[in-house]
Amino acid sequence: MVRWGAGLRGAVAVSALGLLSGALVVLSSGTAAANNVDLVVDYTCTGGVAKNGPVNLRTTLSIPTTLTVGQPLGVDWSIAYMDGTKFGSPDFFAPKGKVTVTGDVELSGGWYGVLKPTGALEQSGPLRPDTPLELPKGISDAAHTTRATKVKVTPKTLVVDFTPPAGEVMVNDDDPRVQYETGDWQDLNDQDAHHGNHHHDIHRATQKDSRAALEFTGTGIEYVAQRDYRAGRVRFYVDGKETTPAYVDASKEDDGTPTNFANKGGLTLWSLRGLPYGKHRVQVVNDEQDKWAQLDAFRVITDELASPPSQYRATCTLISDPVSVDVTISNTSTPTGSSSPTSTSTATSTPTRSSSPSASSSSSASSSSSASSSSSAAGTTPKPTVTVTATVTPTRATPTTPQVTLVPDGGADTGVGPEQTPGFVLVGAGSAMIFGGVLGGVALRRSRASHAGGRE
Repeated sequence: MVRWGAGLRGAVAVSALGLLSGALVVLSSGTAAANNVDLVVDYTCTGGVAKNGPVNLRTTLSIPTTLTVGQPLGVDWSIAYMDGTKFGSPDFFAPKGKVTVTGDVELSGGWYGVLKPTGALEQSGPLRPDTPLELPKGISDAAHTTRATKVKVTPKTLVVDFTPPAGEVMVNDDDPRVQYETGDWQDLNDQDAHHGNHHHDIHRATQKDSRAALEFTGTGIEYVAQRDYRAGRVRFYVDGKETTPAYVDASKEDDGTPTNFANKGGLTLWSLRGLPYGKHRVQVVNDEQDKWAQLDAFRVITDELASPPSQYRATCTLISDPVSVDVTISNTSTPTGSSSPTSTSTATSTPTRSSSPSASSSSSASSSSSASSSSSAAGTTPKPTVTVTATVTPTRATPTTPQVTLVPDGGADTGVGPEQTPGFVLVGAGSAMIFGGVLGGVALRRSRASHAGGRE
C-alpha cells in the first residue's frame, strides 16, 4: 500500500510539470505577429559589366512594417540572376576582382531621405573577358528612428560596379593580344630552360622600325626580355606618345656598362607606372638595324583603386510595377510617477498620433509625461495606448509581380500572425490543474494515514 502511494505521488508531480510546460509553450508561440513585408522586385541592367546585352535580376526586399522609436528601420535586399543572362568580366584580371551592388531606397512621408543598401563579393579566381561574375547574395542598410511617425519605403534603382584587383597579369609574346605590326619578327619556341624566358619562348627582330604592340587595361606596363650583348636599343610609345624613359638598350647593364651576358632572359628591362586606370596601347620599336629587338612578355600592372571604374558600372531599372510599403513607427513610453504633479490639458485624453509627422512627434512626447503626472476630470489616471498599423500600398495595376509576402516574426512563415491568446487565461488554467493535483495528493495521503491507523 505504501509503494502504491509513492508511485501515485510521482505521477501527479510529473503531470503537473507537464501541464506547466505546455502552458509556457503556448504562451511563447502566441506572441508572434506578422510585421514584415517581402517584396519581389525584378530589374533589367545595362551598360558596364552588362556589355553583351541586358542582364535581368530578381530581388527580394524585406521591410518591417511596425517599429517602435529607437529601433532601426532596416532594409535587407537579396540579389540573384533571374535567367541565363549574367554580368561578365570586362578583361583579364588576377583573382579577387570585386562586384559591388548598391541599392536606392526612397523614404518619404514622415521622413524624407534615401537608404543605400550595399554589398560586395570578391571573385574567387582569375578572370578572362566575359567570365560570369558572381553576385553578393544580399545588401542591407538601416536608418535610426527618433520619433513616432509613418514612413513610406519605395525601392528605386540598383547599380552594379566592378573593381579590378590590385596585381599583375603576364602576357606572353605569343598571346593573340600582342600584334606584330611591321618588321621581320621571328617566333622562337622551345628555348633552353636555363635562359629563363617566360614560357620558354621569345620573339626577335633585326630590322630597324620592326614594331610590336599590345592593348592593355591597367595602371602600368612592364617590358620583359633578354639581356644580351648582341641586342640593341628599343623605343617605347604609350598611347601614341614617347614615354619616360623613352628607350632601353638590352646590350648594357643597368649602370650603362656593356654586358657580357648572352640569352639572359626573364628580365624586366623597362617599366611605366602611374597611368590612369583604363585601356592603353604600348608599342615596342627596334631602334637599330641588325641589332636584336626581343620580346619575351609584357607584365600588365593594376594598382589598388580608390573607387570602382565608372566604365564598368551597370545601371538597373525596374521592369516590374513600382511598389511602396508604409512603416508605422510608434512611441512606446509608459506612464511613470512624478513628485510634483502639474495640471495640463492633455492629461484627460489618451495620447494618439496625428496624421502630420511633426505633430506626431510633439504629441507623443508631451502625452507620456502629462499622463503620468496629472489627474483627469473623472478622477482616473489616463493610460497611453499605442495603435500599431501596417499598410502595404502597391501602386501596380495587377497583383502578379512584385509579390508581397507577410512574414511572421517568431512564428511559422504562413503570412499571417497567430491568434493572440491571453496569457493570464493559460497561466490560470495551468495553475488550477497543478493546484488540483496537489490537493488530490494531500487527500490521498490523509486517507492512507487514516487507513493505516485503523489497522494498528
